[in-house]
Amino acid sequence: MTGGPNFYYTWTPAHPTPSRVSTSRTEILHLLLAFGVLTFDLVILLGGGGLLSAGRGGLFAFVSVTVVLAAAAAALTGFLCHELAHKFYAQRHGFWAEFRMSPMGLVISLITAFAGFLWAAPGATMVSGMADYDLARWGKTSLAGPVTNAFFGGIFYVGALATFLVGSAYYPWFVLLAWFNGWFATFNLLPFGPLDGAKVLRWSKPAWIVAIAAFGAFTAVATLVLYGVTTPLLGA
Repeated sequence: MTGGPNFYYTWTPAHPTPSRVSTSRTEILHLLLAFGVLTFDLVILLGGGGLLSAGRGGLFAFVSVTVVLAAAAAALTGFLCHELAHKFYAQRHGFWAEFRMSPMGLVISLITAFAGFLWAAPGATMVSGMADYDLARWGKTSLAGPVTNAFFGGIFYVGALATFLVGSAYYPWFVLLAWFNGWFATFNLLPFGPLDGAKVLRWSKPAWIVAIAAFGAFTAVATLVLYGVTTPLLGA
């Protein structure tokens, strides 16, 4: 299961500078649609419902309440909270910032999910008023997303440890959620194109090196643990 970039663009229309964190009906609608589609994508994949797996019992043959909850938790912490972190950091520093979904990106995510993998670019946090030469502000705004993923990844690691110690069958799901957040953070820190890592690197090379190394190690450990889990996730 692979995925695409979490795009993050500069947008400079005429908007009043907010003095506090704010939102709009448009942003709420876009967030809910993007969250819903990404959750659906993950349900398809975690439930073994991709077209490549149809021979195992048909689409959604292994979907359960656990699968739906895990997919929603992954989309919420890995994607939605990541985007809101960009938004909140920018707005708390006096800039207009709102999320806008990408209809084409959402369609592509659905197509790839049914094919058995995920390439997702569900949307972007648009920011207005932040000067292009303000590299520090851009870098810190961009870093807020991956840091949020690391925070949730750490919480899921603790949950994995706790459930493992008590012998709970939910242990693999916590590992999966930790891995998803670590992977999302690490991927977005790659220093290419519109990814967060490009802006962090332009701001501070040492900050980027520390971040990519820490989150990369986090993801590597989660990957090793995930592959070492023997309890089957499907049908849990």
